[in-house]
Amino acid sequence: MTIPVLPELAEALAAGPCGDLAFIVGANGKPFTKESFGNEFRKACRKAGIRNRSFHGLRKLAATRLANVGGSGHMLDARFGWTGGHTAAIYTRGADRRRLGLEAGDLLVNEQRTLFPNIPGVVRAPERKAK
Repeated sequence: MTIPVLPELAEALAAGPCGDLAFIVGANGKPFTKESFGNEFRKACRKAGIRNRSFHGLRKLAATRLANVGGSGHMLDARFGWTGGHTAAIYTRGADRRRLGLEAGDLLVNEQRTLFPNIPGVVRAPERKAK
């Protein structure tokens, strides 16, 4: 997984303990497992007064936002550490349908109200043969 270290992330990493091979570690200095990180994240949310939140939900939100602004399946795979495109497709499919639906509407809205714009000198009706 490859992500840039944005200023907000750099600040958060500087505030907490880091391990040798992991950025985020538990009180014992060892990297969290996926499950233990999720549990600690939920505890921190409750302590901050945020109820019914999970790290998984935050990850889903990030994937949805990236897909909605045009992120490709390959981008989502790289960003979230997925492989094969199957998980990324869950997010890009809906975003692509929405985007393509809007683009299809744009194609229909032109001066002639036709699917394809009538470009003078380029698109012409076929000539009819005299009988």
